[in-house]
Amino acid sequence: MTRQPNILFLMADQMTASCLPFYGHPLVKTPHLSRLASQGVVFDAAYCNSPLCAPSRFTLMTGQLPSRIGGFDNAADLAADIPTFAHYLRDAGYKTALSGKMHFCGPDQLHGFEQRLTTDIYPADYGWFVDWENFDKRPTYYHNMSSVIQAGPAVRTNQLDFDDEVAFRARRYLYDQARSADERPFCLTVSLTHPHDPYAIPQQYWDRYRHEDIDMPTLTYQSAPCDPHSERLRYVYQMQEGTVNEAQIRNARHAYYGAISYVDDQIGTILATLEETGLDDNTIIVFSGDHGDMLGERGLWYKMSWFENSARVPMIVHAPSHFSPARVSACVSTMDLLPTFAELAGHGTPPDYAAPLDGRSLVPHLEGKEGHDEVIGEYMGEGAVAPLIMIRRGSYKFIHSPADPDQLYDLSHDPLEVENLADSPLTAELMAELRAEVAERWDMPQLHEAVLASQRRRRLVSRALSRGKTTAWDHDPQFDASTQYMRNTIDLDDLERRSRFPEAPAC
Repeated sequence: MTRQPNILFLMADQMTASCLPFYGHPLVKTPHLSRLASQGVVFDAAYCNSPLCAPSRFTLMTGQLPSRIGGFDNAADLAADIPTFAHYLRDAGYKTALSGKMHFCGPDQLHGFEQRLTTDIYPADYGWFVDWENFDKRPTYYHNMSSVIQAGPAVRTNQLDFDDEVAFRARRYLYDQARSADERPFCLTVSLTHPHDPYAIPQQYWDRYRHEDIDMPTLTYQSAPCDPHSERLRYVYQMQEGTVNEAQIRNARHAYYGAISYVDDQIGTILATLEETGLDDNTIIVFSGDHGDMLGERGLWYKMSWFENSARVPMIVHAPSHFSPARVSACVSTMDLLPTFAELAGHGTPPDYAAPLDGRSLVPHLEGKEGHDEVIGEYMGEGAVAPLIMIRRGSYKFIHSPADPDQLYDLSHDPLEVENLADSPLTAELMAELRAEVAERWDMPQLHEAVLASQRRRRLVSRALSRGKTTAWDHDPQFDASTQYMRNTIDLDDLERRSRFPEAPAC
């Protein structure tokens, strides 16, 4: 790898790995992503580190767990002095750009990106705060079941408006790179908001699937073991028996599959642009997600849970000239992407980093060598009343919260997570080790108080800033129209020559 490679990082929001054909789904169609998977390194056990949009993305961006950076929920502030992969790559000589969602909250809306090509689909203020001290007072911005009840075809939605712009701006950026005299490598992050609910998608994507073929949840609410956190989640999004019927569940899953195909089509247009500009020769393509979607499994929807559909994400690294196609079974996480990107860019090894990292580079896995097999997760968002810790190591997944009974699943024998082994005599020694590890890694009372203190601060700030004159933090992308298209500041022939790609042959 003599030249620094370009990095194209593609993200999909709330895309669960189990619904993709290269992870075994028999129905969903993703020809473009499937091509990347067939030519790349596919991680079969990749996870987010916090199953909620903002905390997951902050952890992905920084390589640090939510408890270290205060990334507790969807209204958490990511401090401007916390280095992100965009900072590290920019420091290593890269142009860094973001097209799409990253759910930054607070006044810093760049966090190392040299350019943001779109605004964000979600608000940048603290209005979506969580309040553990008043759990029964359910805020109106929490999920409810309207996404499922109203699922089906739609001509236009808020999310279609956003993602169409995200893909357009990403393609324009790639064309600009091909025409640019700036020889710096680039890292372009393209973050689509589909297939995140609401489950509504244009008819052409709905029609890619026969309605009668849509599979229903494997586990119903009645057939799945009950746990306190799941019951709290059902309360949070107002899910009770009879809230939705089978027809609505099938509609939601049908629209979700259509949304996955929509994402695949948008990615296909971006990949086509990368190839037609010749930039693909030296570009590493990475595809992943921020978390999954329960899609009715166990009577649960959306995310916010450590069960597989919510926490497991797709992950592909496509760089055929550098890494041979392979499948990696070891447990890894999106938190591992920062040290991976930094190493691929030649930034150095973790001792050279400016902040302590919890993530570990995936390069050993990419090179076919032995790498780590462990994921550490933390969840402190809505539906919780105390921190929920997850440790995934080997075939076991351990979930711990001071508020709830422990859970331990052996995914090699129990992929549906129905047999809790926490109280089994056969796992007593393992449970003792895991509980000791939790006690060593976390000061749970201190973490709990840090979450409450953060919630109190942000409630007050949000309330105060909503009064009188408000100053929005939402990113407002600026485009200099005086330098676009035809202007009298540049000779017309020179303009046309610079804008044409490839250049016209000499007369």
